[in-house]
Amino acid sequence: MPCYRCGARQVDPVRGHSPWRRGVKDDEQVLVCPGCQASTDWTADLDKCRRCGGVHLVRRLGEVECRDCGMTVSSEAGGRTRLSPRRRPVTAGP
Repeated sequence: MPCYRCGARQVDPVRGHSPWRRGVKDDEQVLVCPGCQASTDWTADLDKCRRCGGVHLVRRLGEVECRDCGMTVSSEAGGRTRLSPRRRPVTAGP
């Protein structure tokens, strides 16, 4: 997937942290290259979380999750959305 701003293609990454960043724009997952991240306010046109205003969103399987506050928005029939709090791991009791 290319950078949504400039069209640069990501090359095979080296091991470790990738300098490319993910975001959501118009309800679609996008990538932002390091060069575009260096520009001023590169997050301005990304979708924002409805709860906290953060831009650290990830889209997967019909849901958009905020990595900052954990709110999840998923599309349902009729164009409605369902809001869910951050899911907590289930632990077995003694």
